[in-house]
Amino acid sequence: MNHIKSHQTQTGFSLVEMAIVLAIVALLLGSLLPTISGQIEQQRRNETRKYMDEVRDALLGYAIAHKHLPCPDTNDDGLENTPCVASQVGTLPYKDLGVTDKDANGVVLIYAVTAGFADGATPFTLTTTGTMIVCPSAATCPATYLTNNAVAVIISRGANWATASSADELENTNGDTKFVSHDFVQNGFDDLVVWLSPNTLFNRMVAAGQLP
Repeated sequence: MNHIKSHQTQTGFSLVEMAIVLAIVALLLGSLLPTISGQIEQQRRNETRKYMDEVRDALLGYAIAHKHLPCPDTNDDGLENTPCVASQVGTLPYKDLGVTDKDANGVVLIYAVTAGFADGATPFTLTTTGTMIVCPSAATCPATYLTNNAVAVIISRGANWATASSADELENTNGDTKFVSHDFVQNGFDDLVVWLSPNTLFNRMVAAGQLP
């Protein structure tokens, strides 16, 4: 009687092989995550920059319609608080401007305005001077500046809005009329700053027949 041995072929991965595969997958994911995270952050910055440009246009439209700019919102209701002689810095009065309330990071913009341009009782003229200062760094401000006569400034605090991570970011949140704008720094300065110059405002007002 012939005895036939049956050989059973085992299939599948051994524990060692599975561990190697998992290690390779982990390495691949580890190398991809920073790239994906960077792309998401850049997309948010692009969306926020577009939003800030819309806000800037809304400010110009408001000035043409009312012959002055709005005061900042100081009680977080989306509406301006007047008068703004004592407090020129607050958050964006987005309801008055008719714009979305938050940037791509889900935060309301900081808004600062020269009081002389936001006084509804006394309309500004072609000789009214902006007082907002924007510098390339807090350490050299106001001696070195990008502009020293901005009419208004709007600021997005970026993805790290909950905590300011540098002296430059702290300058944008301390409530005074000096601000900092420079290139993005990874894991550091990520604020976006846009300002409205007197020339831009005057040109729009003249073109609309509101000045002189």
